[in-house]
This record gives sequence, structure tokens and C-alpha cells, in this order.
Amino acid sequence: MPGTTAVLVMLPDADPLLEIAGRLDARTVRPGVPAHAALLYPWLPADRIGAAELDRLRAALVEAAAGAGRIPLLLDEVELTGSFVGVPVPELHAAASSVRTAFPEQVPYGGRFGPDPRVHVTVAMDADARTAADIARRVTGRLPIRTEVSAVHVVALTPEGWQIVAELPLTA
Repeated sequence: MPGTTAVLVMLPDADPLLEIAGRLDARTVRPGVPAHAALLYPWLPADRIGAAELDRLRAALVEAAAGAGRIPLLLDEVELTGSFVGVPVPELHAAASSVRTAFPEQVPYGGRFGPDPRVHVTVAMDADARTAADIARRVTGRLPIRTEVSAVHVVALTPEGWQIVAELPLTA
């Protein structure tokens, strides 16, 4: 719904993985949504986000990054579960936990995956079993990917699609 927000880590180095899925079945990827890992989805309704909420979010992120200003990532595993293909991002678990602790009233994914779901890059969703297996095999061949993040983005769904609301560096 418009007004829904999320706290995301954009991972442009993983965009080629989504391109693989899209070439095999365009219906398995969300058009216009780049590779990312959600730290908290949904976050606060867009009309409730102000300076105080962004400051609380920023503090949680800086704490999770331990003042380093960046978090190195290694994408090296594919998760295939039914129609879902993802790449776990365990290095972002501390950041997700910190954000979720700072906003305990916001339940990740509405509770569909438990109170503390693993952080991942969604490569494909709603694929048939054969296509999902093919996507997983091809994505495995493109791993590992080493990258790092130095900022987190807050995005909001608008009638025109997802828009960036704020970019929060991982430094104090």
C-alpha cells in the first residue's frame, strides 16, 4: 500500500543475480526494484517518519556498525525454498537486530517469517520449481560476491513506485 516504508541496504553488486532470474522468468522479479536486503519491512508508515524517528534509526545503525562506517559482505550461498531463491547476508544480522530492537512495535514481514527472519537478497519469488532450481544453479555460478555497505536507505511506496526517503550513513 502507498505509505508503506522499509529500511533497506542497497546491493548494486548483486543486481546481476536478479538479471539472471529476470531473463529466465520476468515474473519472478519485481520490476524497477534493485537488489537489496531488508533490515526491517515494513517500517513506520511514511506519515509517521520525522527527524526523531530517523535519528533513532541512525543511532541503531551506527551502533551495529560499531563505528566502522562500513560493513563488509560476502554473498556466497544460495537458498532455494520452493518458489523462492535468495542469497543470505549474515553480516547484516547485527544491523537488522539493532533496527528491530530500536523499533520493537514493527514486526518484520508482519510476522510471516517469525520474529527475527534471516537477512537476505531476494533473487526470485513465485517461480515454478524447475525455474527456481535453474535460477539457483545459475546464481550459484556467479558467487561469491564481495562487497560492502556504508549507508542504509529508507524507502516508501508511492503511487509511482518505491522512492528513497532518506540515506543514512553508517558513521556517527
